[in-house]
Amino acid sequence: MQKKGVNFPPAAAPGTAGPYCRGQEGARPPCEGLCRSCRAEGCVKKETGDRFFRIRGGHPLKGTATVHGAKNSVLPIFAATVLCRTPVHLARVPRLSDTGVSLRILESLGCVCALSEDEAVVDPSSATGSRIPDRLVREMRSSSVFLGSVAARMGEAYLCLPGGCELGARPIDLHLMGLRALGMVIEEKGEKLHAYHNGLKGADITLPFPSVGATENILMAAVLAKGRTVLRGAAREPEIADLCRFLRRCGAEIVGDGGPVLYIDGVKELTGCSYTVMGDRIEAATLLIAAAVTGGEVEVKGFSPTDVGAVLGVLRRMGADLKIYRDRVRLSAPGRLITPGRVDTAPFPGFPTDVQPVLTAAACLADGETVVSENIFDSRFKHLSQLAGMGADVRTDGRIAYIRGVKSLHGANLRALDLRGGAALVTAALAAQGESQIHGLSHIERGYERLEDTLSALGADIRRM
Repeated sequence: MQKKGVNFPPAAAPGTAGPYCRGQEGARPPCEGLCRSCRAEGCVKKETGDRFFRIRGGHPLKGTATVHGAKNSVLPIFAATVLCRTPVHLARVPRLSDTGVSLRILESLGCVCALSEDEAVVDPSSATGSRIPDRLVREMRSSSVFLGSVAARMGEAYLCLPGGCELGARPIDLHLMGLRALGMVIEEKGEKLHAYHNGLKGADITLPFPSVGATENILMAAVLAKGRTVLRGAAREPEIADLCRFLRRCGAEIVGDGGPVLYIDGVKELTGCSYTVMGDRIEAATLLIAAAVTGGEVEVKGFSPTDVGAVLGVLRRMGADLKIYRDRVRLSAPGRLITPGRVDTAPFPGFPTDVQPVLTAAACLADGETVVSENIFDSRFKHLSQLAGMGADVRTDGRIAYIRGVKSLHGANLRALDLRGGAALVTAALAAQGESQIHGLSHIERGYERLEDTLSALGADIRRM
C-alpha cells in the first residue's frame, strides 16, 4: 500500500459499510480476506451458518510464532485518527472483527478508509459526522473511546452505551467525569449520550481507578484542549504508551506515558503520520500458556516481554523454562505443570485480566490447587462451567475461582461466550484427550487473527469447519 497518493475508494454514506468490504468493482482494496474481519451488512462474501473449530487434542505445540498487531492498541489508535487533519498510515493492523467495526465507524463519520493485508490508511480530512451508529457501537465495547476524539474534533458527539463481551457492569462514569473536567457538557438520556463543548480547556484530573478506557478518552480530548492537562492515576498499560507514541508522531505534546501521571499540552491541530502498531502481548501470553499446558516448546516473537512480566513470572512458578530476549520468549514446558498458587488480576504491571481465562484453563491440568482472584471484571468466570464439562475440578465464590488440577481433560462440545473465555476453551481443547468442537467463533475473532492458522503452524490439530 502506498503511503502517499493512495487511491481511496469513494466515501461511504453515513451509517453504511464502505465499498472496500462490498467487493464493489473498482474499489481498492478488494474484500478478499477482509470479510472474516469485517462482517459488514450486505457484504457479498459474508460467512453464513454456525462455524466452529474442530480440535483434536494431545499435540504439543512446537515451533515459532510471530504475534500480530495488538487489538487493544489499534482500536484506540483508530479512534485517534479522527483528531488528524491529514491521512494516517498504519502498519501491523490485525484482521479482527473489531477492526472491521472500527473502520465502519470511521466511514460513518466521513473518513475514507482502505485496508490491504496488515496495513490501513485512514483519511479523516473530510470527516464531518458526529453521530456514531448505534448498531456499530453495540458490536464493540471499546467503541466508547470514540467519544472523546469525535467530540474534540467535531465539537460534539452522539453515542449510545457500548456493547461487546458481556463481562458484567463496565460503566463509563470515569470517562464522563474526565471529559466534563475538560469542559464538555454531556447529556445522558437513557442509553444515549450527547457530548458537546464550545472549546476544551486543560484541567487537573485524578482518576480513582486506573481505567484504560477513561485514560484513552481523556488523553484524546486533552491533546486538542487549550492549555495543560495533568491526568493523575492514569492507566499504565503498554497500549496507553503506544497511543501516546502515535499521538506524539501526529504532533501532540505528551509526557509521562508508562507512569501514573500524564502531562498533555494541547495543540491546535494534529496531522497524519505513518505508524506501526505494537505487538499483541495478550496473543503472546495465550500462545505461551497453550504451549506450556500441552507440554510443548515454542518461541513467540514480535512483542516486548516486559509487557507480560507478570505472566512470565506465573509460568516460571508453574515449572516452565523460559529464555527471554528483547522481542521474543522461548518456552519449554515441564512434564506436568504445577500450581502457581494464588494469582490476582490487577491493572498493569499486575497480572492482566485478559489472560486470566487462559491461565485458568492451564491450571485445570496443573498439579495442586490454584486460586484465582478476578479484581477487574465481575463476570469473567463463565468459561469455567464448560471446563467442568471437560472434567475440570473447579468452583467459584464470587470473584474467586478455586481450581484443583486433574490428570486429564476430555473433549467436549463447547461454545465461546466471550473473547478471552473462548481462548480459554481453545487452550483446554488443545490439551484435552479426544475431539472438541468450539462454537461461537465470532467472539474469538474479535481478538485473535486466524488463530487456527497460528496454532496449526505450531503442530495443533485444529480446523475451522
